Order: sequence, then C-alpha cells, then structure tokens
Amino acid sequence: MKKVQFGTSDLQVASVILGCMRINGAENPVKIIETAYENGIDFFDHADIYGGGECESIFGKALKESSIKREEIFIQTKCGIRQGMFDFSKEHIISSVEGSLKRLGVDSVDALLLHRPDTLVEPDEVAAAFDQLETQGKVKYFGVSNQKPMQIELLKKSVKQPLLVNQVQFGIKHTEMIDQGIHVNMTDAASVDHDGSLLDFSRLNEMTLQAWSPYQYGFFEGVFINNEKFPELNKTLTELAEKYGTTPTGLATAWILRHPANMQVIAGTMNLQRINEIAKASDVVLSREDWYEIYRSAGNILP
Repeated sequence: MKKVQFGTSDLQVASVILGCMRINGAENPVKIIETAYENGIDFFDHADIYGGGECESIFGKALKESSIKREEIFIQTKCGIRQGMFDFSKEHIISSVEGSLKRLGVDSVDALLLHRPDTLVEPDEVAAAFDQLETQGKVKYFGVSNQKPMQIELLKKSVKQPLLVNQVQFGIKHTEMIDQGIHVNMTDAASVDHDGSLLDFSRLNEMTLQAWSPYQYGFFEGVFINNEKFPELNKTLTELAEKYGTTPTGLATAWILRHPANMQVIAGTMNLQRINEIAKASDVVLSREDWYEIYRSAGNILP
C-alpha cells in the first residue's frame, strides 16, 4: 500500500481510505474491515451523520469482534452537519465528538474534520473546541472538508492546531479542481475558478486532499465505470487497465494517486473484491501520457 504524508505532520498514512458511509448496508461488517486491513487499508473515515450515527455504531461493534487492535488503525470522523443547517459552534463540535467516541467504542479518534462549511462560524469557538478536545486527548489531528482556501485561512486566524487535511469531491468525472489550472487565461466554462485555486493552495500549504466519491459523476448521480453514458472513457479505462494489470476501478484510483498533490482516495465500497483491487491499485503509477489520455477521454479538452 502506497503511503502519503498526512499534511504537515510526520505521520505516513495509507493512500486509500475505507469510507464507512455505507457500512450499515454491509452483510458482514467484520469481514469488510478485516479485508481492508489485510490489504493495507488501515485508515477508516466516518461522520456523525452517516446512517444517523448507525454507521459508527456498526463499525465500533465490528472492530471489537474483529482481530484488529484499535492502535493498529487510523480512525477519522467528521462533524458540523445538522438537519437543515451547519453548525461549527463549540457546543456542537464537542457534543458531536463525544457521541462519535461513544458509538465507535473508542477513547479517541485520530482525526476530526469539520464537514460542510458553516457560514455562521466563529473561529474562536472552533479554536476553543479543538483546544479542549486535544487537551483531553480525544482528538489527535484536525482538518476540514469541502472548504476553499479563504475559509481555511479564516479558521487559521484562531485555530492553533495545524489543519492537515481537506476532504473534497474529486475523480475522473469531477475534475473542476484541475480544469481551471489547465484553462488559465481562457474564457470557456472549464476556466471558471470554483474553489479559489484549492489545488494550488493545498500543495503550497502541504494539506492532504482526500478525494470522496472518486468513482461517481455529478453529485451522486451514479458510477461512471461500465456506464454506457461514457463509452470513450470506459474504452480507455478497459484498455489501459489491461496494460497496467489492474481493473477500470483500480485505474480510476491510480489516476487520482498519480497527481503530485499528496492525495488520498476514499473508497466507499462494501464489496470485498473491489476493496482488494482498489488497494492493489495504489501501487500502480500511470505515465504522464496515459494520465492525460484518461483525462481527455472523460470529455475534457486541452486548450
């Protein structure tokens, strides 16, 4: 399993993360996490809202029933989304973490990310919450999710802990983060800066990017792999997968990891075979030519 540096920390973590949003639909959660671990995926991503909290509870129970020791894995969770609103208040952050710890059956999580941005955020409240959680030993590392550079800078105004990671949607059919950098000084749709140059900001500040929904197109519209809507892309993926000794899903994983921006891929599958092929693909290194061929076959135009 390829390792990447976790932000500016000294920690090396797995390049593939198992996303646990769908673990409440898994037939055998114990087998899922053991298979992931056996394939080098020792990093597990959660959120307090996944399954209304049920996913964390299922994972916690499965972890206790498994052969895996708590200290052998990295557990990350997120907070800040509530019904009909976002909430980065100190009270909500603290209560959310307490709830996650209880459901997961652990004394601490390795990382806590702030989920969708809260426009009513008070950076001082976030800082107070982070200080308390760190002092109490309940959270080791901190980061954000779905935030752009100026939102991160606003938090850094008060938060003293390094913000090590940003979890964002990215994949072969969700490439806006890189399109704008390729279409600089153009006037087409791909040139529009949707996120404040997040990719360059992350590289300059050594923030790890975690790609969620890497195999989806649109916003949870479906998987692009083996989808008849994208014949050229799937033809390319099939041909190159054979060349690299992997599968189209594995190749889609390797495509993300080929970028030098220190990314992790969040694989949300509960399929044992796919877990295996995604993990193995972390060691596949695409050539520059093949990376761009995949990018173009997804419908992207080079100026």
